[in-house]
Amino acid sequence: MKEGNVVQVKSYAFSLHVVRLFQNKSEEKKNRNIFDQLFRSGTSIGANVEEAIGAQSRRDFYAKLNIAYKEARETHFWLRLLKDSGYLEQNIAQTLLDECTELLRIIGSILKTLRST
Repeated sequence: MKEGNVVQVKSYAFSLHVVRLFQNKSEEKKNRNIFDQLFRSGTSIGANVEEAIGAQSRRDFYAKLNIAYKEARETHFWLRLLKDSGYLEQNIAQTLLDECTELLRIIGSILKTLRST
């Protein structure tokens, strides 16, 4: 993958949105653990995409991108939980869920292509 590709740009932007959300919510004591989980998984997507870009082999690339996909699934779960429990505003949660869903589709499509070749 070349630098500045769609999944790299979008996963970085998503990680940045998660960090900014965490900055705004970090003083809340209630459900801190859930926000911590969201922070870890949400920022891990972009980190694993970056690792995939630097992969040493096709197999390594696939493995790192697969981890990014799993982290995106986990992030999607935490966002739904925070939205449905009322700890995250509906509009903010929906925006992040939409971004996360887009990442899942992009990464899933890349993984599917890799499996078929």
